[in-house]
Amino acid sequence: MLDAASAVERAADPTAADPTAALEPGDGNGFGYAPRDVTPAVARPSRVASARSTEDGIILGNEGIGIDYDELPDGVVIADRDGRVIVFNRAAVRITGIEAASALGNRLADALPLEDLEGRNWWLGTDPYGGLAIRTGQPETHLLLPGGRDVLVTARFVREDGAVQRVVVGLRDTSARARAERRHADLIATVAHELRSPLTSVKGFTATLLAKWERFTDDQRKLMLETVDADADRVTRLIAELLDIARIDSGRLQLARYAVDIEELVRDQISGMVAAGQPEDRLVVVAHETPPVFADPDKLRQVLANLLENAVRHGDGRVTVTIDAAEPTAATTAPAAAESASDLVTVTVDDEGPGIPPEMLGRVFTRFWRGNRRGGTGLGLYIVKGIIEAHGGTITVGPAPSGGARFRFTVPAA
Repeated sequence: MLDAASAVERAADPTAADPTAALEPGDGNGFGYAPRDVTPAVARPSRVASARSTEDGIILGNEGIGIDYDELPDGVVIADRDGRVIVFNRAAVRITGIEAASALGNRLADALPLEDLEGRNWWLGTDPYGGLAIRTGQPETHLLLPGGRDVLVTARFVREDGAVQRVVVGLRDTSARARAERRHADLIATVAHELRSPLTSVKGFTATLLAKWERFTDDQRKLMLETVDADADRVTRLIAELLDIARIDSGRLQLARYAVDIEELVRDQISGMVAAGQPEDRLVVVAHETPPVFADPDKLRQVLANLLENAVRHGDGRVTVTIDAAEPTAATTAPAAAESASDLVTVTVDDEGPGIPPEMLGRVFTRFWRGNRRGGTGLGLYIVKGIIEAHGGTITVGPAPSGGARFRFTVPAA
């Protein structure tokens, strides 16, 4: 993807995108083209278009479709060969807080004062109109505006016979990058916290057993080893979640898909929960006649385990799992839509707990969402959504008829 400065420069100079633009039919070069004179367009504060010559010099032509600088999402600042600002678009005003009227016509370094993170004048070090004549620009750099405002800056130096004809500066807000870095920091902090507790337990029990093995009875040793085993499982589960997140975010989640009996998967998952101590009458399956689904059974078990464990842990009363064919909504009653819906199988998990406040429904499938309760990493539902979407299905959350929470997902039929 081009940065703002490169994109603007390419639009302003058509020959940058098409090397043959500087050639016209003729003889003598072996390619059937002869060189013609191409003079770079000098940008002005209006539109990017093709250049044309007049007696007064080079101006922008109106041929073709022009691009209003104010329509660009990134800030664009352009200075002419004398270093005077001739373009300062609306995004540049928003990003810098500097009014265009105060920038236009002034010298570039004065109109757009920039400092590096150590407080040094960036223009003095960059010196776009001096220095080596082979320089073509500056890569994206994190700089500061007066008052400490952060901005990402990239620059292109447009030269003719070694002399700079214009400087194109691209500006980007750092808020998106800051949010990504904050999410990354949150993930690291969460992982560190979740790892510290089980590893502390593992270290404590193993050190105690090694130092005082003879002082404990067999029952005490067994209890300690079971605790170590459970904590090791917790660490393994956390690492698996992190790997899933990395694969989902990068689009590399691999699925081993084949025809699967979804009812059998649901009943197997419930049987395991009952064997682990859940009351048998608390978990109910309502299965209608449906075709097998085309899915990765291991990933689907992961989805079911997360939804059922959440319903049991955070909900009250009975948890009902309903398996049915997807039905077209009122907005999709066309024959094609109905046929498409019949190719999906729906699984709904309802509980009878307090439910999820309406204002929080939009955050349920985001990272680190834990509701109003503590415990867990808050990554499970984010992974569930990624797995379902990787299968080509959808997942939604809303209120259950019983007053609790309803999670509903679809997967393609085989």
